[in-house]
Amino acid sequence: MAGVIRPYSWGSRTSIAELQGRPTPSATPEAELWFGAHPGDPSTVIGAAGPVSLATLIADDPKGQLGAEVADEFGVRLPYLMKVLAAAAPLSLQAHPDADHARRAFAAQEADPDAPRNYTDAYHKPEMVVALTPFEALCGFREPAESAAALEALGIERLAPVIEALRKGTAGLGEAVRALLTWPADDRAALIDEAVAAGTSPLVTGLASHYPGDPGVLVALLLHHLRLAPGEAIWMPAGNLHAYLDGTGVEIMAASDNVLRGGLTPKRVDVDELLRVLRFEVLHDPVLPATELAPGVVTWKVPVREFALYRIDLGPASPPVRLPARGPRIVLGTRGDVHVAEAVDGTPVEITAGTAAFIPAETGPATLAGMGQAFVAAVAP
Repeated sequence: MAGVIRPYSWGSRTSIAELQGRPTPSATPEAELWFGAHPGDPSTVIGAAGPVSLATLIADDPKGQLGAEVADEFGVRLPYLMKVLAAAAPLSLQAHPDADHARRAFAAQEADPDAPRNYTDAYHKPEMVVALTPFEALCGFREPAESAAALEALGIERLAPVIEALRKGTAGLGEAVRALLTWPADDRAALIDEAVAAGTSPLVTGLASHYPGDPGVLVALLLHHLRLAPGEAIWMPAGNLHAYLDGTGVEIMAASDNVLRGGLTPKRVDVDELLRVLRFEVLHDPVLPATELAPGVVTWKVPVREFALYRIDLGPASPPVRLPARGPRIVLGTRGDVHVAEAVDGTPVEITAGTAAFIPAETGPATLAGMGQAFVAAVAP
C-alpha cells in the first residue's frame, strides 16, 4: 500500500525521508505519513483492476476487507489510522473528545450552519505513540501543586490568581487553564517575555522561541514533560491535553480527525469548546508499558475497540512469526527487510522501512519473515 505524506510546517525534512531511504533534506516538511482509509487521505492499494483507494476497496467489499464482525460493529470504515509522525517543532496543545461528545457535537454542528466548525466527523480519537527515536512530549496534567511551584518560580506577580487556583488541587485546574488561555491579548507578549527572562524553565524558553506571545507556553508547565526512549509508548485517552514536541514515532488512533486546540499554533483555537472536552484530572501514568506476547512480539494494551498495535522484531535466526491478529491489518516496516506470506497462496509481499502492506480480513492468518522490525495495526481482539 502507498501511504500519504502530510507536509505540516512542524514536520521534519529528514526523518521520514531517511526512514524510507530517500535523499535529505526533503523539499518540504514531512510531518505525518498516513496509512489507512481515512477520507482525508486514504492510502492506495493494488486491487483486482489495479491501483485503488483503500476506502473505495472497503466500500465495495466491506465483509471481505474488514470481516463481518468489524463491518457489523464499525460500519463500512476501517476504524483505525496508522501514521509515522515526525516532529521537528512543537505541535499544538490539543485534546480530543470522547465518543459521546463527538457524536453529539458533530450532529449539533451539522444542524446549525452558523455554528463554529470544530468537528470533522462524529468519532472519538484516542491515540498512542511508540517512539522510534528519542521523543519529547507534553502529556496530561501533572499534580497541580507541582504546576503551582513552577509558575511561582517565574516571579511574575500577576500570575498569582492562577497559582492560587492550582493550589486548590484538581478542583482548580479548569480555572487555571481558562485564566491562562484567555489571558488579555494586549498583555500576552509581555507575559511570555517575562517568563522567558526569568530563566527558570528551559521548556518555556524553547516553546516561546517557536510561539512568542502564546499563553500555551505557560499552560505547558501544567503538563507532564516526557522524554521517551525508542520503544517507549504514551497513551492519550480522550480529554487529556497534550502536545508532541520533537521526535519520530509510530502513531495509531481511532480513525478521526477531531482536534480541539488550545495554543502553540497559528490555527483556530476555541477555548470554550476545548474546556468542554478536557478532563481536569491528573494523568498519573502517561507512559504505557509493553507486554510481551511471544519472543520478539510485544503489544501495548489500551482500553479501546478500534485498534491494537504490535511490534515484531526478527533477528538473523528468527523463524517466521504468525501475525498476532486477524481482521484487517496494516504491516509497517521500520527497519530491515521483511515480508508477509499470505496463507491463501503463500505469495510474499516485501516490506522495507517506511513502507506498508494491507492484509484484508478474507486473507486469514499471515506470517512475517525476514530480518528487521515491523509494526502491525489491527482491530482490538
